[in-house]
Amino acid sequence: MSPAIDPGVISLKEITKAFPGVVANDRVSLDIVSGQVHCLLGENGAGKSTLISILAGMQQPDSGRIEVDGVATAINSPKAAVDLGIGVVHQHSTLVPSFTVLENLMLGETGFLLAEKRAAERLETLSDLLGADIDPKALAGDLGLGQQQQVEIAKAMWKGSRLLVLDEPTSMLTPQAIESLAMSVAQIKAQGLAVVFVTHKLREAYSMGDCVTVLRGGRNAGFIDAEELASYDESAAQSRILAAMFGEDLRAAGDEAAELAGATAARREVGYLDLATHPTRLELVDVTTKGRGNDVDVAGVSLAVHEGEILGVAGIDGHGQGALAEVIAGQRGASSGTIRFGRADITRLGVRRRQQLGVRYITDDRLHEGTVGSMSVALNLVLKRIGQAPFWRLGQLDSRAVNAEAERLIGEYGIKTPSPATRVGTLSGGNIQKVLLARELGDGAQLVVVNKPTYGLDLKTVGLVRDILRDFADAGGSVLLMSTDLDELIELSHRIVVISSGEIVGDVPNDGRGTAERVGQFMTGAIEGVH
Repeated sequence: MSPAIDPGVISLKEITKAFPGVVANDRVSLDIVSGQVHCLLGENGAGKSTLISILAGMQQPDSGRIEVDGVATAINSPKAAVDLGIGVVHQHSTLVPSFTVLENLMLGETGFLLAEKRAAERLETLSDLLGADIDPKALAGDLGLGQQQQVEIAKAMWKGSRLLVLDEPTSMLTPQAIESLAMSVAQIKAQGLAVVFVTHKLREAYSMGDCVTVLRGGRNAGFIDAEELASYDESAAQSRILAAMFGEDLRAAGDEAAELAGATAARREVGYLDLATHPTRLELVDVTTKGRGNDVDVAGVSLAVHEGEILGVAGIDGHGQGALAEVIAGQRGASSGTIRFGRADITRLGVRRRQQLGVRYITDDRLHEGTVGSMSVALNLVLKRIGQAPFWRLGQLDSRAVNAEAERLIGEYGIKTPSPATRVGTLSGGNIQKVLLARELGDGAQLVVVNKPTYGLDLKTVGLVRDILRDFADAGGSVLLMSTDLDELIELSHRIVVISSGEIVGDVPNDGRGTAERVGQFMTGAIEGVH
């Protein structure tokens, strides 16, 4: 019989893996078949990441076994996984920052010139499939997060000759790139490869998947085979998957279930904001600044953000978002143009002075740039107020005042941490993001520039972060929201501007009349000029 339809190309049998205080996988079984896309669903903590780590050879199961084509096989290292033809794209980058894109693809290759030529040709092919424009000579560390993920996908596709595992691959891609990814996944499947597609989005599961496995609490909670899934329409598939994810708690899940179904935009509409009655808080007039690394320059950007407004910035990652955010925050200078905050010209002011006026910035690199991982949660929460009363007295840190403020913010923002003294780098990504929000949105904040605020977070935390930004705007604050997630922009923004190659090319009111289509047309150049 054909191996594409008979044995599972890789079978996980009764896999159990425990860590101190938690059982991550509890007798999980999974058959991954050649020529099929197997979607893996489940909330954070359901055991998906541990299962992927076991497939990648990064973790070893405590019990159970792995079979490849029916033969018990040990995947005891990442190299063993690669040798078996398993390519994995993790949520967090595994690229070497100081290497070029090609050098990252060539790791482990022999015969430099031949490998370089083959890698360049393969990258060009995969870039076309992904809808990405990747410079093979760019340093990986200079790429935006979305571009890094695109390289990771290309790398895994290049090496994954048997199984490709994609962990939340669409979280940083444009709508057009997601469509390209879906086509490339279909092509990979047609070539006989198996694909494990990990996602939080139900629509992706039943549009891209042939079968679906749901994990809950580290255990198998449900499986929908290819024949059953093909027999469902969208509504029936959604109901079946949600029932597996929540079981008897489905009714109580309520809003969370709606978010999983991708129904957030329909459930929570953006309220109308009459800009004529809301004063301008931030205005950029013909601002130009140099980009860093692989981020393009910002050229002649003009935009305004009003009191109480969330202004979304859409665009392919690396097209000037980083430069725009940092020139507003004061982290880089404007070579020309004017930046006004209220009635004040802040073009030449530094970061500290802008913060005192109420301008705040939340970076997309929450662990390395946004926080100091080796420092406590408490100190990270007051990091921007070093030397200021009441946290510093006579040049000395007042630990009692710092801890009291930390306890207040931990409670207000629901930060889950063993104590204020816990190193912030040990927290989950969602809780690190809450630390950033708590620090930047308090103490007189009037405007926050936030870049990819929900990237890599689980659905519950995504909802909390979006609610925090929405509440800040409802209270009169202003938000400049940069995101590569178009659904997020439509859910939160009153208006959406589109940035491309460092220039604002479109201005779309979020009035519910084809907003996504118009934004997408500006992003792809189908419509030119600012409307």
